[in-house]
Amino acid sequence: MTYKITLILCLALSFQTTAQDTIDFESFKLLPGKFLNGSDAPGFFEEANLVLPNAYNKDWMAWSGWSISSMQDTITAGFTNEYSAISGAGADRSISYAVAYVATGENLLKVNDSENRFISGFYVNNTTYAYLSMKNGDAFAKKFGGVTGNDPDFFKLTIKAYRGGVLSENQVDVMLADYRNADNGQDFILKEWKYVDISSRGLNDSLSLKLTSSDNGAFGMNTPAYFCIDKVAMGFTVRNEDITSNLPTKMTFSPNPTNGEVQIKINDQIITDQTLLIYNQNGTLVAQKKAINGLVDFSNLSDNVYFVKDEINTNQSAVIIKM
Repeated sequence: MTYKITLILCLALSFQTTAQDTIDFESFKLLPGKFLNGSDAPGFFEEANLVLPNAYNKDWMAWSGWSISSMQDTITAGFTNEYSAISGAGADRSISYAVAYVATGENLLKVNDSENRFISGFYVNNTTYAYLSMKNGDAFAKKFGGVTGNDPDFFKLTIKAYRGGVLSENQVDVMLADYRNADNGQDFILKEWKYVDISSRGLNDSLSLKLTSSDNGAFGMNTPAYFCIDKVAMGFTVRNEDITSNLPTKMTFSPNPTNGEVQIKINDQIITDQTLLIYNQNGTLVAQKKAINGLVDFSNLSDNVYFVKDEINTNQSAVIIKM
């Protein structure tokens, strides 16, 4: 608990990204050119507080869900090269990363300690298999853009958050390939790791990840249903007693957590007509709100942990949870 509070305090005061665990899959200690596909796993892979479900069929020696990989093959096309990232390594040239095969509608990323942590973002990239299939076409899938290059093809990852079994209506879309621009020079297939920030979508205990493509047939999507992730950022939540008893700040909110209006005090005095700066966990300013008769309305912000500073006395700060 002390470690968690220390990290929260550092972020509240400096608005840096240090209040996060980063799951980089290096704990699996894979040598380059190896993979784990679940053949000897208990139905999931786990690192720190992140759980990646896996299903392995021993009869068919086939898997779905997630695998862990350090494969580096960026040349070989086809299904036999299903574990490689097109970048040839993990994000920031790390050794290991996770590969998703979405066989049944959606893949899940689960949080093991969802009372105290949530997923705030991760890096994403294409696999070599999917990239070369879209770039050149193969026996099952078309070449993106078609013969003329004008076909409006796309390959999209859609991310939604679960919390308490409820799936959020908000979503984050990541284009893994996009040929829909009128200018063909803007067409692309993702080849480098791209960071996806989902912190603005609120707290979560798991994520739903789905793939859609413009190339579909009688049996569903023709584009290989694969992508890679790496360096998953896990944000911290805090309880009300942590905030009030451990953060040495002169700014306080009540109630905290909140789902609407809160009363704000500075030096135990209710404030009026004062502007507050509200930041997310990445240090991005997301709102400015004025305290009217000591009350500030947080109802239009998504469920999340926010860091609040007084616009005038910027050394005064506090943490508030919107639930």
